[in-house]
Formats: sequence, C-alpha cells, structure tokens
Amino acid sequence: MPSIKFQGKTINCNQGENLRRVLLENKLNLYNGNAKYINCMGIGTCGTCAVEIVGEVSAPNWKDKARRSLPPHNPNRNRRLACQTKVLGDLEVIKYDGFWGQGDNLRRC
Repeated sequence: MPSIKFQGKTINCNQGENLRRVLLENKLNLYNGNAKYINCMGIGTCGTCAVEIVGEVSAPNWKDKARRSLPPHNPNRNRRLACQTKVLGDLEVIKYDGFWGQGDNLRRC
C-alpha cells in the first residue's frame, strides 16, 4: 500500500488510485486560492492541480502533456496534473504558488 507525503501529513492509498481523488478524500488542500472552487473537477483541462511528484507514478497521458504545454505551465518543468496521475508507489507531493501551481515558490499551507 503506497504512502503519500503532502502538507506535512502521510496518508496511504491503494496502488493505481488517482492522486487528486486520494488527496481530496483525505481533506488535503490541493488547490491554491479560488482554484478550490474554479477547477475542471478532474478532467485534465484547467491545470490547477499541478504538483511536483517525487516517487513512482503513471506515465503522463495526452491530457497531462497537452495542458502542461500551455501557459502558464511549461512542459520542461517537473510538474504533473494530480487529476491525471495514478499512484504506483510511495510519493512525496510538492505544491507551488500561483493559481495553477505554476510558481517557483513552495506554497505555504
């Protein structure tokens, strides 16, 4: 059972679970500011759930790649869309500032 470290907490989930769903079900604040209310609800079109991930996850799908290729994201940055990512092993998830999580500074929780 993989463990996920995020916002100073460690939670567990089943292998293959959707990262966004797991974080939200555990009441962890994935979104910055009003993105909590204004987001695509997990279909991969808005990019507000972008996070840096250290650990084993699924390969980026076409939605993840497409959205992160558009501003304000940059496909060369080490970010993924949580809504399009499956947990395959233990993870550390890091959220950055900016409405879309596209910033350079770690988000303060």
